[in-house]
Amino acid sequence: MYKRKIESLLEQWKKRPGHKPLVIKGCRQCGKTSSVLDFAQKNYDHVIYLDFHEQKSLRTLFDDSLQVDYLTVAISAAIPGAKFVPGVTCLVFDEIQDCPNARASLKFFKLDGRYDVICTGSLLGVSGYKSSEEEKEKKDDFSVPVGFETIVDMYPMDFEEWLWANQINSDAIKLLHQCLRNETVVPEAIHYRMRQLFLQYVIVGGMPEAVKIFFETHDINQVKEVQRSILEEYKADMVKYAKAEDKVRIRECFESIPRQLSRDNKKFTYALVRKGGRSSDYISSIQWIEDAGVVRRCYNLSITELPLSGNAIQDSFKIYMADTGLFVSMLDDGTQSDILQGNLFGFKGAIFENLVADIFGKMGRKLYYFQKTDSLEIDFVIRYKGECTPIECKAKNGNAKSLKTLLNHPEKYHVQHAIKLGDYNVGRNGPLLTLPLYMTFLLTEV
Repeated sequence: MYKRKIESLLEQWKKRPGHKPLVIKGCRQCGKTSSVLDFAQKNYDHVIYLDFHEQKSLRTLFDDSLQVDYLTVAISAAIPGAKFVPGVTCLVFDEIQDCPNARASLKFFKLDGRYDVICTGSLLGVSGYKSSEEEKEKKDDFSVPVGFETIVDMYPMDFEEWLWANQINSDAIKLLHQCLRNETVVPEAIHYRMRQLFLQYVIVGGMPEAVKIFFETHDINQVKEVQRSILEEYKADMVKYAKAEDKVRIRECFESIPRQLSRDNKKFTYALVRKGGRSSDYISSIQWIEDAGVVRRCYNLSITELPLSGNAIQDSFKIYMADTGLFVSMLDDGTQSDILQGNLFGFKGAIFENLVADIFGKMGRKLYYFQKTDSLEIDFVIRYKGECTPIECKAKNGNAKSLKTLLNHPEKYHVQHAIKLGDYNVGRNGPLLTLPLYMTFLLTEV
């Protein structure tokens, strides 16, 4: 069991007086269930686990009354050994999107207050909290228990969690923070090790099963098999949960991502999905994949000013995979070896841009970029230390002409400082701060 950031959130939730049932949502196989069960087993005398995806019969327990006294009798009858003891029993509802009435019951558990409830859900945003057309017909009166639950997002392992899994201690991470804060170079031995771990993270990513296989075998081919199996499960979800008229289009959008990012201008283009494709044909399909937590949109800005969300152009965006390892597994066999050896040629930009999108996204940052012309494009724009800060990422050392253009014309672009991420150590040249790519996860200040 790897250390995950969700653990501290769960601890804070439990300590909060009068806490509501907790709903943890995120893409499939990002570690929700294992983290919740590990926490529950450490913090409660009795844990009652209901998996609505694998054990479909459990859904019927919620078909009648949702009163807690009724449900405790029904659940204890269906699950041998289940014990309901006020204050020390926790119910875990796994894949709650497959049982809408279990979601509705959270209101009654909150009002009752005797038992804690933690739920996980993989496709809450796309399924409308209903698992199939049959469920929709049976449960027309279902409603989300607004005000009676706490919802949090969970992502695949981020780069800092990857460092923890590799036994990088807190002192080493504090040193990196110090180097960033003081703008001093990272000691060579640590810099070398961090570069190694970073390149491994590019290809392994943060899906816990892929991470587990990597540590057990160090066999990238086995890691790739796990990643591609996860992708196939995502595609199966597209068939199972999407509307019939959207199934093919969702899959077409998803499978076009490597082609979209291979271009110099990485703006999502519908004609690359299918010849003659239009926004009206595919925009709902993109929304489905995004709501499933599989991809993230990065919006173009009309101007480099705060607030970024207010300047986003809604119909101009790039799409990145939410996990770097899954993205690399979508590419040709041998790409993993090329990454480790630095032989990426023209495609390296797509890989390392997707990597930075992975890190920012798992930090909870919304993604933005700025493109005015073909010769003026900034990979990412973030709010950092109270300023609109453009960021360019380079797999190797490289010129940052677009950054220089923005910095040379503050009266036009309103930019005072910029960051270049690449394969080098910490340094500064006037308003331009250069950082090693592995330091991206430290850019937390807003």
